[in-house]
Amino acid sequence: MAIALWASLALFTTLTGRIPPFQLTAMAFAVGGVIGLPRALRGGAALARGLPAGAWALGVGGLFGYHFFYFLALRNAPPVDAGLIAYLWPLLIVVFSALLPGERLRWWHTAGAVLGLGGTFLLVTGGQGVHFRGEYALGYAAAGVCALVWSAYSVANRRYPQVPTDVVAFFCLATALLAAMCHLLFETTVRPDGWQWAAVLVLGLGPVGGAFYVWDHGTKRGDIRLLGTLSYFAPLLSTALLVATGRAAATWAVGAACVLITGGAMLASSDALRRSARRGS
Repeated sequence: MAIALWASLALFTTLTGRIPPFQLTAMAFAVGGVIGLPRALRGGAALARGLPAGAWALGVGGLFGYHFFYFLALRNAPPVDAGLIAYLWPLLIVVFSALLPGERLRWWHTAGAVLGLGGTFLLVTGGQGVHFRGEYALGYAAAGVCALVWSAYSVANRRYPQVPTDVVAFFCLATALLAAMCHLLFETTVRPDGWQWAAVLVLGLGPVGGAFYVWDHGTKRGDIRLLGTLSYFAPLLSTALLVATGRAAATWAVGAACVLITGGAMLASSDALRRSARRGS
């Protein structure tokens, strides 16, 4: 569900017009926090006070840190270059999963993630390749930190299975507050019109809000290696959605990316498919 919601991020972000990144992040995360607040408040203030300090640092640091370094990367490097580096996070999730107790990293998990990365490379670059340049070193470094933050958050989140998903509402609201502070420091406020408000609302309900609740549940209870590889479907589905709505063109690179990402997902899930087949027989 999280991956499907993230696939709509690019489309609805384009509908928000010229709203600055940190302002948009603050608005969307405020919506994302509010939708989960009723359930979170059922536990009362004790729910927030009872959270381990590490869970607070991980939750707020993961959500806000990812977006902060992503926007920093886009400000200091070409979007194609920065986006490609940032999309190392699914591969890093697969690699970092080997550090978790009881998890074993097999060659097909890594190979599937590498195929997914190759497909994402074609999507982001359009098959034209990239030319990294030294003057964008700060942006490249920020994109790398962005990938490290989100992959570390996703894997380390598994170490807090006792922390209920409801507390993501608090993490979203804290992220909204930090983003609002960055907006006031670095950006000029843009007053949204009616359609832009609607797009912000959808972002908060979906890819920049609601998606983090289901991602929290998935990373704590799902197959983290397979989740990492399946995450490459987000840029593929995002591109397909842009093509379907006339905001991007269908090219050979999109078709090749579809083959690589789908093949990588099938390879990474081969052991799960074998287990399912044995249970069925």
